[in-house]
Amino acid sequence: MNKPKNKVMVQIFGENYALKGDIEPERIMELAAFLDSRMQQAARGNPNLTTTRVAVLTALNLADEYLRLDKDYKQIMQMMKKGK
Repeated sequence: MNKPKNKVMVQIFGENYALKGDIEPERIMELAAFLDSRMQQAARGNPNLTTTRVAVLTALNLADEYLRLDKDYKQIMQMMKKGK
């Protein structure tokens, strides 16, 4: 049976969004708040950027963090396999 989608209104970088997802509304709000915070941080460091450029810069920063964490995770998993 299909799980009903949750719809949540959030604000990210001054814009309102109606988001739908299979996850809990609290999680959607947590994700939106995290993204808003990161975009605000990027904008403070680069006050002349357009909203689109702030979004792209934020996406690049998050992608960099993700890839670094993914690399670390894979290294740890490899070390654990060798230790068995």
